[in-house]
Amino acid sequence: MYTIIDIETTGGTFKKGKITEVAIYLHDGKKVVDEFVSLINPEQFIPAYITQLTGISNQMVQEAPKFYEVAKRIVEITQGSVFVAHNAVFDYGFIKSEFEALGYPFERETLCTVKLSRNLMPGYSSYSLGNLCDKLGISNNARHRAAGDALATVALFELLLKKNGGVLLPVEGNNFFSIKGLHPQLNVEKLTHLPHKTGVYYLYNHKAELIYIGKSKDIKQRVLTHLGNPKAQKAQKMKAEVADVDYELTGSELLALLKESAEIKQNKPLYNKAQRKNRFHYGLFSFTDRKGYIRFNIARNDGRISPISSFESAKNAKDFLFAKVEEYGLCQKLCGLSDSATACFQYQLNICKGACVGEEPCHKYNSRAQELIELLRYKYDSFLLTDKGRDVDELSVVVVKEGRYMGFGWVAKDAAFSSLDEVVQGITLYSDNQDARILINRFVNDNKQVTVRKF
Repeated sequence: MYTIIDIETTGGTFKKGKITEVAIYLHDGKKVVDEFVSLINPEQFIPAYITQLTGISNQMVQEAPKFYEVAKRIVEITQGSVFVAHNAVFDYGFIKSEFEALGYPFERETLCTVKLSRNLMPGYSSYSLGNLCDKLGISNNARHRAAGDALATVALFELLLKKNGGVLLPVEGNNFFSIKGLHPQLNVEKLTHLPHKTGVYYLYNHKAELIYIGKSKDIKQRVLTHLGNPKAQKAQKMKAEVADVDYELTGSELLALLKESAEIKQNKPLYNKAQRKNRFHYGLFSFTDRKGYIRFNIARNDGRISPISSFESAKNAKDFLFAKVEEYGLCQKLCGLSDSATACFQYQLNICKGACVGEEPCHKYNSRAQELIELLRYKYDSFLLTDKGRDVDELSVVVVKEGRYMGFGWVAKDAAFSSLDEVVQGITLYSDNQDARILINRFVNDNKQVTVRKF
């Protein structure tokens, strides 16, 4: 569903101006099925030049409803639809601002017919609504009035819909979903029903072979991004091969991460090559030197020694360690981040406490280094991690028993367990692996809303 909208205002930006008229037409992709048009009392003076442009005077809006009196109707008619306007940032900005003043968070996906027209109908010298109407033969007998301009935008939108195969879907970054380059077997209508929810999605080719697995907190937007207008050659090739899409909701982002990781390793999809094996190629390691100081170093994971934590690249590992050096007051030299033969540079700036030159006793320095090590390890040997479920009546659960990742599942929100074994009976079991341990630890450390229960 789409709501094609136009507003008139007192002028200026949405931070200073107010709405004087609104026209909204609810469109099902084929025809208008509902509408709402009204003058609005802006509760501020309408300048003469605005009246000259729109024909809306202070006298006309004096008895008109104020915005708060029509706000409920605007919410209802736009609910669950895509907000469409010519120069959408203007109309959406004003309406959003009016709702913010009422303390209501008005959030809608948007499509701009200016941007759509530039992409689907290139070559015009101007993409103003007036010029497009003249060039395309769209009549508008009430220019600069909300209903006249909105109905003209409806006609323009229907032309754009036709040019894009009967579907126009918003994609992140104020872009839109283009049917160009799609596989002929892909059911575009199916894409419109993908959920804006967290989970794992699956892309298949025309032979029903699984070619890509991904996870997202917004499945619909992520899939549309893949199938939109990718720039990379590999992404374009994958787009052309996708003939079907499926998904599974997880509720929890952690479960989506764990499920994605396990299923990529199991199914080995063509376009997930980088994630088929261990994707964390670099590790953070620790050891105690001859003077008794805990040292850290970054090296490639070769499987011989278990790292404290692992990273997808050396840069990610260094960025992480630099941040933790600052946070925990550690020495760059003892963390392998300084090649100085004597004191580290931070010592010269009176930031490092002198562990690199023996001024800070090792037991004091090591207490902070150990805090970092503990941060990166499981807090308990056996625990149950709970997070959001797929609906309000359930929770997601992840089980770690005796230091080993066991698997995940979902339970009723009011479920009570006396032992981990009881939980394990109702979950999907997965093999313990380094990727899972890293994903669990990072998620717990970065997300305060998850609950960890020790067993």
